[in-house]
Amino acid sequence: MVVVMQAGAGEERIQTVIDRLVSMGFDVHRSTGATHTILGAVGVRPDFDPRDVELLEGVREVVRITQPYKLASRAFRPEGTVVELGKGVRMGGVEVVVAAGPCAVESEEQIHGIAGRVAKLGARLLRGGAFKPRSSPYSFQGLGEPGLKFLREAADKNGLLVVSEVMDPSQVALLTSYVDVLQVGARNMQNYHLLRALGEVRKPVLLKRGMSATIEELLLSAEYIMSGGNYDVILCERGIRTFETYTRNTLDIAAIPVLQKLSHLPIVADPSHGTGRRDKVAPMARAAVAAGADGLLIEVHHDPDHALSDGAQSLYPDQFAQLMAELRIIAPAVGRRMA
Repeated sequence: MVVVMQAGAGEERIQTVIDRLVSMGFDVHRSTGATHTILGAVGVRPDFDPRDVELLEGVREVVRITQPYKLASRAFRPEGTVVELGKGVRMGGVEVVVAAGPCAVESEEQIHGIAGRVAKLGARLLRGGAFKPRSSPYSFQGLGEPGLKFLREAADKNGLLVVSEVMDPSQVALLTSYVDVLQVGARNMQNYHLLRALGEVRKPVLLKRGMSATIEELLLSAEYIMSGGNYDVILCERGIRTFETYTRNTLDIAAIPVLQKLSHLPIVADPSHGTGRRDKVAPMARAAVAAGADGLLIEVHHDPDHALSDGAQSLYPDQFAQLMAELRIIAPAVGRRMA
C-alpha cells in the first residue's frame, strides 16, 4: 500500500500517519519526491480498511499495490530513482553511464592498462571480478582481495568508480571497503541471505537478472534489498537462457521498457554476457541505449584471446572506442547523453 501525502504536508502530520501505520502492524518506508511525500506501507493486513488512513489530516490518497513487490514498484516513487554512485556520477539521470573493464582482474599491470584506456574513452566505472563464480571448479576463480586492491588503485588513478561482484554475505564487509557499487551476479539473484545482507549496507547494489528469472522475480529480489532499507538498487538485464544456442544468452531488450514501466529503479544492460560474442556486443549495446537503458556494462580486454575469463565476449580497446563514438550519436536521439 502507498500513502500519498498532500503537497506541503508538515513533518508533524507525516509522522502522525507513520505512527498510525506502524500501530496497525505495517513496516513504513518513506520516499520524498519533488512535491509529495510518499509512504510505502508493507505488511499483510487482509482486514485493513484504507479509510482509516485516508481520513487522517495531510493524506491525499491511499493506493493499494496489487503487485507482490511494493518498494520496487513505480507507484512508490513515480518520478523514478536516481542513484548517486559518487564523484558526481548518477545512475538514472540524463547521462547513460558506462562501466567497462575485464571480466576478471588478472594482474596489476592488466587492470591499470585497461582502466587508463576506458577512462579516456568515457567510461565512468571500472568493472572487474576479484571473486569469480565459474561453472567449472577448475576455471580461474579470481585473485580475491589482491584483485580488489588492484581495482581500487587503478580506478583512483584514472578518476573512475569501481563495481565488482559479491558472492556471499561473508564478503560484504570486505568489498564495501574497496568498491563503490556491489554487484550481485545472475547466479546469486535469488540468494536471499546475500540480498538481506545487502539491504543493511549503504552502498549501491547492481542486481543482475537470473538466467532463468522472470521480470517479476527480478523485482522481488530487488524488494529483498530495499526492504532492508537500502533503496539504491540498479537493475541489470544480462540475458536469459532460451532454446537458442547461437548466442550465450538471449538479451531481452524488451525487458528495459517493461521494467521502466513497472519500477522506478534504474536499469542497465550487459550485452557482453547477453550475447557471449564479441561481434554482437556493439549492436546490442546500441539497441539497449535506444530502448532506454540508463547504463551499460561492457567487457573490455587488451588481449582477449589470452584472457583468463570470457575473452570471446570482451571488446578490444579500439572496438570500445568505436562503440562509444556510436553511442554519442544514438543517445541524443532518445533524450540522453554520454560522458
